[in-house]
Amino acid sequence: MSHAEAADGIAPGEWKLTETIVMNGNKTPTQTRTRCLSPEQAGDTATTFSPEYRTVNSGCERVEFNSTATALRWRMRCTGQLDMDVAGDFIFDTPKHYSATIVSKGAIAGREVVNTTVAIEGEHIGECR
Repeated sequence: MSHAEAADGIAPGEWKLTETIVMNGNKTPTQTRTRCLSPEQAGDTATTFSPEYRTVNSGCERVEFNSTATALRWRMRCTGQLDMDVAGDFIFDTPKHYSATIVSKGAIAGREVVNTTVAIEGEHIGECR
């Protein structure tokens, strides 16, 4: 794979996403879903794969952000009624494959109430239906 190929982001079209979730130490059954990415979404992985937070009674800020042609790393911290720390790590190894890990930790009044890790495998499967 050339750098020029990777610099264009990932391929637009239908993606099969395989998600494995571990919530508070318990692994849930693996789930598979599809997602259609437009050429604009595929060409702007930083926007497409970064979270938008709209929480009630909490203020959020982006505390880390690093985007390259083949990787994306971000971290959000929200404080308020529910304190959340969410970090995402994406590796776009080819235009038709990526892997990601998203770790979420939430606390109320200083007590951890949620600790979730989502592992995502993205595989391009063709044109959007």
